[in-house]
Amino acid sequence: MTRNFLFLVGAARAGGNTEMLARRAAKELPRDVEQRWIRLPEVPLPPFEDRRHGVGEHPAPAEGEQLLMDATFAATDIVIVSPVYWYSVSASVKLYLDYWSGWMRLPVDFKAKMRGKTLWGVSVLSETAREAQPLIGTLELCAEYLSMNWGGVLLGNGSRPGDVLLDDSAMTAASTFFTGADLVTA
Repeated sequence: MTRNFLFLVGAARAGGNTEMLARRAAKELPRDVEQRWIRLPEVPLPPFEDRRHGVGEHPAPAEGEQLLMDATFAATDIVIVSPVYWYSVSASVKLYLDYWSGWMRLPVDFKAKMRGKTLWGVSVLSETAREAQPLIGTLELCAEYLSMNWGGVLLGNGSRPGDVLLDDSAMTAASTFFTGADLVTA
């Protein structure tokens, strides 16, 4: 089976430290592994409206939502690329994850389609790894709830643009980050 990685970049700044780290890690994927990169802030998504408990059905997906849902279903591996913002994922990543609740209520077998995929995280923070614990917990628990494989989180350090490139341990870890998964393709 050919692997298909979906990189969902949730940073407010294009080409920032977190995206640099993710691209460094992605560079090591085998050539036959497909990669798709989507910058979440550029995908139009209205605020998520929770329609559970008799409030009504989740509406049919609009263009931006449909694009994300199709890309999510097509991927074998989903990589959340989000800086640590206030100890968690960015607002655009949180909005994307909120939409998962709506997709569970559509006739698309969401949970079944997510089962067995691998969820990964890439993040850059400005201080200690402790501040990333809520971000890590969010992603790990999402994977567990949907019976996804948990690939782990690649963490780097940096505040100003390009700082992560000076984080030798993050750059070294990036070169082997995705080798934790069986990337043998047929």
